[in-house]
Amino acid sequence: MTSVLDRFLRYVQIDTQSDPNSASFPSTAKQRNLSELLAKELQSLGIADAHVDEHGYVYATIPSNSDKKDIPVICFCSHVDTSPDVSGANVKPIVHRNWDGSDIVLPDDPAQVLRIGELHDLDQQIGNDIVTASGTTLLGADNKAGVAEIMAAAEYLLTHPEIKHGDIKILFTPDEEVGRGTEKVDLVKLGADFGYTVDGEAIGTLEDETFSADGVKITIHGVSTHPGYAIGKLENALKIAGEILAALPKDSLSPETTEDKEGFIHPVQMEGIQEKVVLSFIIRDFTEAGLHEKEAFLKGIMTDVLKRYPHSSAEFKVNEQYRNMKEVLDRHPEVIGNALTAMKLVGLNPIQRSIRGGTDGSRLSFMGLPCPNIFAGEHAFHSKLEWVSVQDMEKAVEVIVKLTQVWEEK
Repeated sequence: MTSVLDRFLRYVQIDTQSDPNSASFPSTAKQRNLSELLAKELQSLGIADAHVDEHGYVYATIPSNSDKKDIPVICFCSHVDTSPDVSGANVKPIVHRNWDGSDIVLPDDPAQVLRIGELHDLDQQIGNDIVTASGTTLLGADNKAGVAEIMAAAEYLLTHPEIKHGDIKILFTPDEEVGRGTEKVDLVKLGADFGYTVDGEAIGTLEDETFSADGVKITIHGVSTHPGYAIGKLENALKIAGEILAALPKDSLSPETTEDKEGFIHPVQMEGIQEKVVLSFIIRDFTEAGLHEKEAFLKGIMTDVLKRYPHSSAEFKVNEQYRNMKEVLDRHPEVIGNALTAMKLVGLNPIQRSIRGGTDGSRLSFMGLPCPNIFAGEHAFHSKLEWVSVQDMEKAVEVIVKLTQVWEEK
């Protein structure tokens, strides 16, 4: 068998970075390089229907080997793309064997250092094997750790027919990092009753609640004129945008000042010239009412600023991104219950928690596929300090395998 580590090291060296500014789907053609490889590897394991569709999704089925009828069809899902925040090209993974707890200095940029006390959960990994990148790129554990774990679990199930299970569906998606991971997925074709994304952080965690999320674009139309003759006429859209940003609270409502169940307003992009500027924001809260309150607050700031610019105008557009999956999962307690059981059976003390973010599972749940998130072991994602533990990845494989048994037995 191919170890989960060997798979992971191979997958992270394939650049699959997505692009939020692309209009194509998937947003970058290079994502298909990994998707095509995964489909071929699944076919080589004997999965006849494994394929990549025209949109870059990988679909595959591990057929039931149980005599029982009416076993729910379970899907395991991860995404192939990596974040556009940090380069994903020419990733050079490094395995730090039997890590002793000392600082891990990344060789290609010695300023990048993994230290206990600075990175969450790192102190739990002493004695384990830690995988990092070399210092100039992200690692890609988000979400190639999950991809490797699903692939390793599939191989284990196919080579151990004594483990009884129902039909198991595998789904690998593109463009999760740019919020489009489920945009063209075909759930009828997938044919699953329930799903699990394998895209979480610390070992033993099961995430059944996410942010609800909206995007906001403020398009500012200023008044442009020659700067030499602008007195009493020029209303600079760049300055208007700056005033809107400056009016945001300094000690609240931002990612850097909130935690737990607190939401935020986060500017992510500004582009334009003195005549026209577009400000892009993401709005996050655990309730839809909280989203609307924050959007109203931001719109109020925009309105107040524009009062000082009587000849300028602005448009405020809200785009729904995803909603808190807990609303759906609470109606299907067996999905959570079986995952908790599987974790306990492989020796873990499961931690059920919310996530200050979202996964493909958020949208899949509202599309009709209830889909919580299982840990993959990925940490410090979207950064050059991204890391994953080999032992955590191996335990995730055990959980996936055991979970298929739990569904069959129950």
